[in-house]
Amino acid sequence: MANPTTRVLAVLELLQAHGRISGAEMAARLGVDARTLRRYIATLEEMGIPVTAERGRAGGYALVAGFKLPPMMFSEDEAVALSVGLLGARSFGLDRTAPAVASAQAKLERTMPAGLRQRVRAVDETVQLDVKGASAAASHAALAALSVAARNGQRVRLHYGDAAGTPTERAFDAYGLAYHGGCWYAVGWCHLRRAIRSFRLDRIRAVETLERRFERPQDFDALAYLQRSVATLPRAHAVEVLLKTSLERAQGQFSRTIAVFEQTQEGVVMHNQADDIGWMARQLASLPFGFEIRRPEELREAVRECARNLLRQVEMPPS
Repeated sequence: MANPTTRVLAVLELLQAHGRISGAEMAARLGVDARTLRRYIATLEEMGIPVTAERGRAGGYALVAGFKLPPMMFSEDEAVALSVGLLGARSFGLDRTAPAVASAQAKLERTMPAGLRQRVRAVDETVQLDVKGASAAASHAALAALSVAARNGQRVRLHYGDAAGTPTERAFDAYGLAYHGGCWYAVGWCHLRRAIRSFRLDRIRAVETLERRFERPQDFDALAYLQRSVATLPRAHAVEVLLKTSLERAQGQFSRTIAVFEQTQEGVVMHNQADDIGWMARQLASLPFGFEIRRPEELREAVRECARNLLRQVEMPPS
């Protein structure tokens, strides 16, 4: 338990669990001295939680008789949502996730009536989520520090290692964080490169909060930035195809990391960068609406070859 707030809450849990507990035992469990413990007790009283103190060998601390914290009440839908959320948290590639999820679930279950508790346990024991696994564990500390920095508009110093492990330090204004393609990313303004950049959290070695502040762009979408960045990475072939359908339907046929879509009077123009032109041809051949290839010419020929192959398959005599 590293910070005072955590220890104050731990004092409250000890009082609830033991009824009456000596100051010496509580201080030993928390790893603090008697003076610090008294300060934590005073903090609880300032929060409106009445604590009695008795001196002497048989004395100690206790909550005032009859005092109970109001229980958290959840509807059935809320309980299921919490349980599924905790289940998903295990799959998002954060270090120390499993113990944290188990601890959170245990605390929630203690506040729930028996019927809801059984529903929550049923979800945990029988439901599986197909969430893309993370390629590497990201740090809880980095996620927490950068999310607070983004919310407060506070600049940080990143100690970062690139894909080759080369260390760098840079001032960074975090605009937002996102989970994408099995990794956690922080997106924002990099003062070293003087441009918006994304950084994988599993490569961040340390985060230092600085005094300087910044104005975060309103409604910045970190996930959309990442998706667009992946879709527009330069590759072997620059593709432009007119899709004769609506923007919503076009986006429903392709992952947003594959292409960028532009609504025009003629239809939806799809811009893409592709290494495997044959793969792109097969994607177009499977579309349930019309399309017009604008470039490259190699894609037009690849779609023709795809069509010829399909015809050969259906014209083959039965074996």
